[in-house]
Amino acid sequence: MPVQFIGFIGSQYGSEIHPARGPVIDLRHIEETARVHEDGGFDRALVAFGSSSPESILIAQHALAATSKLGLMIAHRPGFTQPTLAARQLATLDHLSGGRVAVHIITGGADEEMHRDGDVSTKADRYARTDEYLEIVRKEWTADKPFDFKGQFYDVAGGFASVKPLQKPHIPIFFGGSSDEAIPVAGRHADIFALWGETHDQVREQIARIRAAAARAGREVEFSLSLRPVLAETEEAAWARAEDIEIRVRARREASGLDTSAHAPPNAGSQRLLQAVAQGKRLDKRLWTGVAGITGARGNSTGLVGTPDQVADALLDYYELGIRHFLIRGFDPFEDAVAYGRDLIPRVKALVAEHDAKAWAAAS
Repeated sequence: MPVQFIGFIGSQYGSEIHPARGPVIDLRHIEETARVHEDGGFDRALVAFGSSSPESILIAQHALAATSKLGLMIAHRPGFTQPTLAARQLATLDHLSGGRVAVHIITGGADEEMHRDGDVSTKADRYARTDEYLEIVRKEWTADKPFDFKGQFYDVAGGFASVKPLQKPHIPIFFGGSSDEAIPVAGRHADIFALWGETHDQVREQIARIRAAAARAGREVEFSLSLRPVLAETEEAAWARAEDIEIRVRARREASGLDTSAHAPPNAGSQRLLQAVAQGKRLDKRLWTGVAGITGARGNSTGLVGTPDQVADALLDYYELGIRHFLIRGFDPFEDAVAYGRDLIPRVKALVAEHDAKAWAAAS
């Protein structure tokens, strides 16, 4: 099965090692980063959502206008927009972009961040709300006649959208969340379940968990894995670069008065990454947990370190576990995207093609 690659488009240049520069919404950066991903063979790029960040759908619209083939994975938090309206917004953008939209549902695991947007719900309530939200979104996207829906959080009477997604049966739904509250909702609604870069054993366990939840709902689901590849011409140089990144991340956080311990945040995904951190800094073939240990694993923070051939081989291991989508994001955002497109993506696709051809021949 073909493997797909997802990059990252921020509204301005910046990362854990680079202070943000330029305007908060840097049109040139958005456009150039989108084109680099398109030219580099990425299938999609993530546009993130946060309680203080620019609005993701609007940033995505600009990136789509600057490209002709690149798909976008638009992070979206249920509960702040009515699901009927969100469905029509995304379906409209799907038409305007020629069918290049996917949505990444991030319900929100940290109460503190939710409070910044005026949401004081509990995690259990948020996932219950997301469950209803996505059911209504799907109905808006697919219903051929008006529908009613009455739940704990939403009461829709005569809901109907004249605009349906260009993609059929609907826009792909990525889903993030690893808590006990999240898993049943993912099983019912996720087309692609998104994991952070965990160990082989953790990925194997999580895939089994999600597949079981999807099976109970009579569905199947694909899987995405998020990683921060650190590449260099030699393995020694790559690990030296990784060590330098750790030093720079720690220095920036200390200068800003931020915690640099492995203190666990409340979301289950970060807690799972910190379980890997506790096992060591270098795990499996070349999984690197250094930055996750400094940042408390807040977000996509584990990486694969090595030469392009070594990292490609490590990605193939995850492919063999069932991963079909890789979200790869660099600490040097623009420069790493160029390197991934030039040095990493072609190698991985060649390895996957060779792997699948052997599997096909063995099964014939």
